[in-house]
Amino acid sequence: SELNISWVVKNSDLRKTLDVVHESFFLSENVELNVFLMGTGLVGSNLLNQIACQQEKLLANNHLKIKLTGIANLDKMVFNRNGIDVARYREILDMSDEVTTVQGFVDKITSMNLYNSVFVDCTASPEIAATYHRILDSNISVVAANKIAASSEYKNYSSLKQTAKNKGVKFLFETNVGAGLPIINTLNDLVYSGDKILRIDAVLSGTLNFIFNTISEEIPLSKAILMAKEAGYTEPDPRIDLSGADVIRKLLILARESGYRLEKEEIVVHPFIPKDFFEGTLTDFWNKIPELDQQFEENRKILEKNHRRWRFVATFEEGKPQVGLQEIDRDHPFYNLEGSNNLIIYRTERYNEFPMLIKGYGAGAAVTAAGVFADLIKVANI
Repeated sequence: SELNISWVVKNSDLRKTLDVVHESFFLSENVELNVFLMGTGLVGSNLLNQIACQQEKLLANNHLKIKLTGIANLDKMVFNRNGIDVARYREILDMSDEVTTVQGFVDKITSMNLYNSVFVDCTASPEIAATYHRILDSNISVVAANKIAASSEYKNYSSLKQTAKNKGVKFLFETNVGAGLPIINTLNDLVYSGDKILRIDAVLSGTLNFIFNTISEEIPLSKAILMAKEAGYTEPDPRIDLSGADVIRKLLILARESGYRLEKEEIVVHPFIPKDFFEGTLTDFWNKIPELDQQFEENRKILEKNHRRWRFVATFEEGKPQVGLQEIDRDHPFYNLEGSNNLIIYRTERYNEFPMLIKGYGAGAAVTAAGVFADLIKVANI
């Protein structure tokens, strides 16, 4: 009758159906978000600590219940439909008998078939990034600190975005550029509201910014690189940072989010370290890199005399992307960029005469975790 609606669902979908009905008809006061986390390293552990601190407040003030339903580190994984105690996750993982496999983790997520589920990738694993299609296709949102998927071939990137759209779930990766800074979200807001990105200028590597802020008469290039490594800013092999590979990935993502179909190979790279320094072993690199110290110091003195500084800059204008070391004068916003901070400048049709600047910490586990947490809140739609 007009007073009743009846329908039939598979028994395997029963619990999920009830959750949908209860939430849709306001029979449940709270929104429940089921979180499946892969990766408990620096970013993952910081995220769990932040969730533990905010759980009660989010429930009381926003009626959002964040429930850790599955978690995995390199060795073990744990699942609990009723939730895992976030404060005891290390102990619970240690006691688990389930050995971690990527396939096994994804199989379990999909078989549990929980409403309002989100997969969080706090790894840098290509194998895990390759599972996003299956996860999204199972009506599960994906929040990725992992840059690999969004900077993969355009066809794969586009397919992931389209799958999320078709399934009514979210594929979010705010922390892929600028850690916790609202860089991608702001860019999306500009584009969705009809603005056009005319130019992007950005310092996107906290590691390289640290190195070029540290170089001085007393600290040559080789020592600055070593200091960045000892401070935990670089990859285990600092040549990855020095090559600009990380900046290339980030610029690629920003260009794509601006609406351009772009592949990594189209980005023009202006290296500041000769190609032969990237050949051989890591030990060979450390032995060879002091050879550049004298030349860099001579150039640095000239820069200092002319009130200029080095910055490794990513630029995108009229569909043309490039990255490389630039000499910045003291009137430029990049000149006083300190430490490992990032700075992004968006010049758009609306923000043309006075471009938009976003500046702040662009590296660090705590701020990256905060960015992942913010994406989780977006998935919850509160």
